[in-house]
Amino acid sequence: MTTLVDESTRVRVSSVLNRDTKQFGKKYLFDGEEDTCWNSDQGSPQWIHVNLETECDVSEIQIKFQGGFAGKDCCLESHNDEQIKKVMDFYPEDVNSLQSFKLPESLKLSSFRIVFNSSTDFFGRITIYQLSILGEKS
Repeated sequence: MTTLVDESTRVRVSSVLNRDTKQFGKKYLFDGEEDTCWNSDQGSPQWIHVNLETECDVSEIQIKFQGGFAGKDCCLESHNDEQIKKVMDFYPEDVNSLQSFKLPESLKLSSFRIVFNSSTDFFGRITIYQLSILGEKS
């Protein structure tokens, strides 16, 4: 299994806290640094949309939240040819450690969205220090 995100991956997010992309932008999801993070603004749902350069066999998602700002009721959706299909629901714990969510089966995906329908934060904010998309390149 390898990380599928590289410099050709395009990522969009639902929001950034106070629109401060220099301090809390999407680039910090994949930078590997312990002291940087993506921080959403308030409101639910929040989401991260990932477009891989090519279709890949995605088998696992790993997320490191900040405790108190974790997703509660989450899902993974595939977005292919204007069709949206729910792949799976997942329910993270409200902890600071890296959590792994295995797909029910390895799926060929190129465009998908991680949706945080609710948050452990009263205002619906999400804070993520690390996001990894694992699988095999086709």
